[in-house]
This record gives sequence, structure tokens and C-alpha cells, in this order.
Amino acid sequence: MSKNYKQIAQDVVAGVGGAENIKNLYHCQTRLRFTLADESKADKDGLEKLDAVKKVILNGGVYQVVIGTDVAEVFDAIQPLLPDHPAAQTDGAPAQKKSAFERVIDFVAGVFQPIIPALSGAGMLKALLALLVVFKLVDSTSQTYAIFNFFADAVFYFLPILLAFTEAQKLKCNPILAAAVAGIMMHPNWGAMVAAGEPVRFFDLIPFHLVSYTGTVIPIILVVFVQAYVEKALNRIIPKSVNLVFVPMLTFLVMGTLALAVLGPIGSVVGEYLALVFNFLAENASWAPAVLIGGLLPLMVMFGLHNGVAPLGVMQMAELGYDSIFGPGCVCSNIAQGVAALVVSLRTKNTKERQVATSGGITALMGITEPVLYGVNLPKKYPLISAMIGGACGGLYAGLTHTHRFATGSSGLPAILLYIGDDTMMYFYNIIIALVITAVVTAIVTYILSLKFEKTEEN
Repeated sequence: MSKNYKQIAQDVVAGVGGAENIKNLYHCQTRLRFTLADESKADKDGLEKLDAVKKVILNGGVYQVVIGTDVAEVFDAIQPLLPDHPAAQTDGAPAQKKSAFERVIDFVAGVFQPIIPALSGAGMLKALLALLVVFKLVDSTSQTYAIFNFFADAVFYFLPILLAFTEAQKLKCNPILAAAVAGIMMHPNWGAMVAAGEPVRFFDLIPFHLVSYTGTVIPIILVVFVQAYVEKALNRIIPKSVNLVFVPMLTFLVMGTLALAVLGPIGSVVGEYLALVFNFLAENASWAPAVLIGGLLPLMVMFGLHNGVAPLGVMQMAELGYDSIFGPGCVCSNIAQGVAALVVSLRTKNTKERQVATSGGITALMGITEPVLYGVNLPKKYPLISAMIGGACGGLYAGLTHTHRFATGSSGLPAILLYIGDDTMMYFYNIIIALVITAVVTAIVTYILSLKFEKTEEN
């Protein structure tokens, strides 16, 4: 890709209908995600002809422009082109109707995607600490271990506060108030009351259920969902002159009470049932999640469904301390796509395809697959089929051996460190074997299919 990000930004903005057509913009690891006032003004074909753009996808009312690993630089270059446009917010353009399923996926993605960098950083710290312990460079009873551990654990311990903030942004309520309500649920004094085990009644009337909320997911999602409506109602009712004082005060009072008396306990029960489901899968069908994710993840990425599945791994980790739902299958799938592309780079006679397949294949091995998915594997089809077969085979081994990761992070080769934990290297060895199976099966199938398809393309 050209590194003239300013020009790329101008071309992309023009392609989506101009700055005045952009209502909202954010990005994930590889995609610019636009909310447009009028999608008919966007030029999908024109955008896809740009060298910097791999693919354009419309999913859940979000106009997604796949850039690749340079997405953050392009995003930064677009920002100066986007002054506030009040007309873009209220121009009367018809809202894009979403199905209930699309709304759920969009909501889950909006809540969890912003915290992925923090989860990844913490996960790699946990993996590094596990390595230091395994190789006896750090004693697990030392102060160094304790300090290192809370460096890595802080993100997971305070996960409700992070989720409260991102969910509030998604629901367009005050993220600081939401984070503060999460703080109420995690206050040390409440933790002490839970530990004491004695009945707690607010005003000697309202019973508070003794539940600890540190590191949980479902309770705070329920709480902030309700808070969004409470806060908006208070803003409508309370006069503007005293709004700044009384809305936060009443929000804390109402939501603190609801959180500890009703919503938090309900969320805790839901989390417990989720844990039962995860345990059932682990004991009775451990192969299923890893095979499905390993084989079907490329299709999920194409339709944006991975955004709804990946958080299940975070939830499982919050409940059980490990993830076997998403992580093993995901890393197998990503390695499979990378290997398939690298085989294509050796088999194709097209110079440009070889360059894209080589660079994209290496990037995929590091965990970012969209450039090679849309640039090579999907257009040529046979590498995508090969990668799905190889990813499923590797996932099958990982599932049958109950392989799981102990932290959330990258899903490329660096992710194998996340499988060190529980004072054993067993899961680490198993994920390496799973990836070897993935790579070998993918390479063989890709090569066999290339004998037909690459030969056909040359004629």
C-alpha cells in the first residue's frame, strides 16, 4: 500500500459520499467502520478499485472499508477531514433498518471491540509471567511475582468498569457515570460485606444479594443497559439549571440500588448458567467449538459474525479462568489462512498476486487475516477452502485434547504463549501440535488444488 495516507484518506472519504455523509467513524484492527447518513451516496465499486482498499462490506448498518494493518494511520488521516456536521446527524435521511440479530451483533461488537487492546496486553503479560515461572526465573511466592501478576490481572479484575465505559458509549449515555456505577459494584466495602456473609439491607428494607462483581461481564452489561434509559429519563425530567448536580446524584442512587439488589444478582445467575454451558461443552463436546471456529471463522469474518462469537471467550474466561470456546479455533483458522496464502505465493505466476499473498500470508500468521482473506483467499476460492479444511482439522485436535488459553490476546503465532498456565506446559505443547496439523493439512490441500486451479488460470 502507498504510504500517502493523506491521499488515501481523501479518496476513502470521497468514496463514502463525502465528509458530510459521515455520521460516525471508528476502526478495528483492519477495518474503517462508517455510519453513513445516506448509503446510496457511497461508491462501493469505486472504493474497491483503490489500491489501499481490500474490500467493502455492509453489515448491520455499518459501512465497513477493509484497509489492513495500516488502518490506524488511515483513520488518523481522515480525522482532519471530518469537522462536525450537525446536518449529517439530522438531515432526515432514512435510518437503515437492522434485524434483531444484526442489532445484537452490532451491540456486542461495540461493547467488546474497544477493550481488545487492553485484553491483549494483559494476556501477553500473563503469558510472559507464566514463562518466567515455568523456567524458574521468578518464584511464585515472591513479591516480584505478586506485582507482575497484578500488572497483568488489573484489566480482568476491573473488567466491569471497562465494559461499563464502552457500553455507555455504544448506548449514548454518560460513560463516566456508567464507570462510576461499576465502581460502586466493585467497591472494597461491598467486597467486605460479601466476604462477611451477613445479610445486607439498604435502609433496613431493600435486601442486597451478596455477590462479588470483580471480573464479571453479564451483570454490568445489564446494569448499564438499564442505566441508559434511567439517565435519559432523568435528563428529560430534571430542569437544565440543576441537571448537572441532580442527574448524577439520582443516577448513582437509583442504579446503585438496582445493581446490588436486582440487576447484578440476575446477571450473576445468567453468568453461572453460562458457566454450566461452558462446562457441559468441555466435558461432552470439547471438539465442537474449536472445529466450528477453526473451519468457519473466515465466513464469520466476512459476515461480521465473529464479533458476536469472540466475546464468548471473554465471558468463559471471566467465569472459569480460561477460554476454549474461541481462542483455539481462531488461532488454527488464522494460521491456516496464512499458510494457504504462502502456498499460493509459491504456485501463482502472477507477480502482483505473489506479492500480496506473501505479505498477507505473513501478516495472517501474526493474527490479522483480512488483507489476505479479501486480497487472495476469497478471490481465488481454493485457498479459502483449503484453509477452512486445515483450520477444522487443527481445531479438532485442540478440542479433543481440551486445549485452552489462559488469557485473551492476539490469535497468531505469538498467541501460543497464552496457552501456558496452571503450572503446566501441556496446553502449550498441544496448541503447537494443533497448529502443525493445521499447517500441514492446509499446505497439502492448497497445493493439490493449485495443480488444477493455477493451471487453469495460466491458460
